Amino acid sequence: MTVAVVLLAIALVIVIALLAAAVAGKLARMDGATYPAALTRAAVTFAAVITLAAAVTAALVDLFT
Repeated sequence: MTVAVVLLAIALVIVIALLAAAVAGKLARMDGATYPAALTRAAVTFAAVITLAAAVTAALVDLFT
């Protein structure tokens, strides 16, 4: 049961990160950015969401152990 919950949580974080990256890329294109610039902004957003999720996970692990 615990493994399933962890895998679902990981999948949820990845989906949210992908959605945030897609929105950031779309907003960059709407703002007039070139395709490479929009892709860079999307990649930075994806990395930021994944990093934030890792930091929150590390903090929660420290709290619960």
